Amino acid sequence: MIMPCSSYRSLQVVAVIAVLLFAAGCGEDPRFSARTQYLGGTYGGAPAGPPQDSVSYWDGDSVSGNPSITISLREQRAYFYKSGVLVGVSQLSTGQEGLNTPSGRFSIIQKDQNHFSSLFGDYVDSAGNVVVANVDVTKDPKPKGAHFKGTPMPYFMRIVSGTGLHAGYLPGYPASHGCIRMPEFMAENFFKSVSLGTPVTITH
Repeated sequence: MIMPCSSYRSLQVVAVIAVLLFAAGCGEDPRFSARTQYLGGTYGGAPAGPPQDSVSYWDGDSVSGNPSITISLREQRAYFYKSGVLVGVSQLSTGQEGLNTPSGRFSIIQKDQNHFSSLFGDYVDSAGNVVVANVDVTKDPKPKGAHFKGTPMPYFMRIVSGTGLHAGYLPGYPASHGCIRMPEFMAENFFKSVSLGTPVTITH
């Protein structure tokens, strides 16, 4: 049986598309895909539930060696090494435009598992009800009778002045006031694996 010319051409087109899709799928590990977004967690008003994160992973518990962290602002990724061996990758949300995360060479200068911001948070009343949300204490006047409640920054690892790595909400793009937000399970793994003096390199 002879196949009509138009049917043969259609099969050729389908075959070419299939090959291209297969090649594209094999060309990039989804753990490193810049298009993947983390939308889960419980911080920043995000709905609770399983995280939609196919990027972040941790394989460092059974690996020894000196820790170091490299952060790519362009990729919104943190790479954790032990003696030069990559053992973990985390999605990030770094500083938004105008409040950019600094680049350069730093080190961990403070660790605080239950840290709260002294600059950003909410004004609340005596019962803990939010009176004014998302305030900057350096700019926003405090209503009478209210007090400041800082935003929680669990597993905080300070690298310079007010900037550090910590668990926080990741909307899929740079959105912080300069800090380096991570999924909570990654912040916990980084926190337990660094010590004061651990080098942190931040690049564009």
